[in-house]
Amino acid sequence: MRFNPKARLDTGRVRDVRGGGGGGRGGTIPVPAGLLGRGGVVGTLLVVGIVLYNTFVAGGGAGGYDTSRMAQTSRYASCETGADANASSDCARVAVENSLYDYWSGELGDRFRPERAVETFTGSTDTGCGPASADVGPFYCPTDQTIYLDTTFFDEVLEKELGGPDGGFVEAYVLAHEYGHHIQNLLGTMGRVRTQQGANSDSVRLELQADCYAGMWAKAATSTDDGSGQPLISELTSDDIRLALEAAASVGDDRIQSKTSGQVDEETWTHGSAQARERWFTTGYRKGSLQACDTFAVDRVE
Repeated sequence: MRFNPKARLDTGRVRDVRGGGGGGRGGTIPVPAGLLGRGGVVGTLLVVGIVLYNTFVAGGGAGGYDTSRMAQTSRYASCETGADANASSDCARVAVENSLYDYWSGELGDRFRPERAVETFTGSTDTGCGPASADVGPFYCPTDQTIYLDTTFFDEVLEKELGGPDGGFVEAYVLAHEYGHHIQNLLGTMGRVRTQQGANSDSVRLELQADCYAGMWAKAATSTDDGSGQPLISELTSDDIRLALEAAASVGDDRIQSKTSGQVDEETWTHGSAQARERWFTTGYRKGSLQACDTFAVDRVE
């Protein structure tokens, strides 16, 4: 993936924090069963299934959280142009967020509201869904409409523990997946989730739809613009799409269970199989429509 050097970046929705964690008033983030590994939760690209939804959305939220100790850093201060994004993974993160913002604002029109922030952190942080640590993996919190990301996840968990790919578009896929959950929150899809586990459960349908939404964005990524109309992304290659598919497969429930326990139990799935995650991303990429990504409208998603 290459960014247009002339594009201007907006860092207003991307922030980095240091030195906090553990003090939120919502307790700890609940984790679906079957995803625990050596260092906590292994490989979850979202811990926002029915458990988190019921606890923090339907149940009235976490009741507030303390961010006074979470000092923001200047990590993204130098991210000004697409040229910066080509030279820095931090600035590339900003550019991808800008592209997602532009794509979904056009796709949803009046129904769109931007996420509150994409927040990177080290170690732990306080969130609207309670304290979170790096063990949780990237996730979207519907209470504060923020995507949280410890950037060590990609090397330490996705690549080393799960055997996932290492490449520039891997993180873009993850961000697009998490942004897909924000879109689901805006459209009210999270309210349709009733069943937590199983190959065709509502939780799995929610996750596979987020993969499909990531594919929708990837299909249109090179047509997204900055605030002045300059294209943001100048090139997206077949290798980029291959990396996205490999990353999606590496966090399939069957792959995670096989690596962590040596056994595969479909009844405990919360995110979908490797094959299904690849298939629904591909559906979004090829068809590029909300209707095609309606995982709740089909009898089986696996």
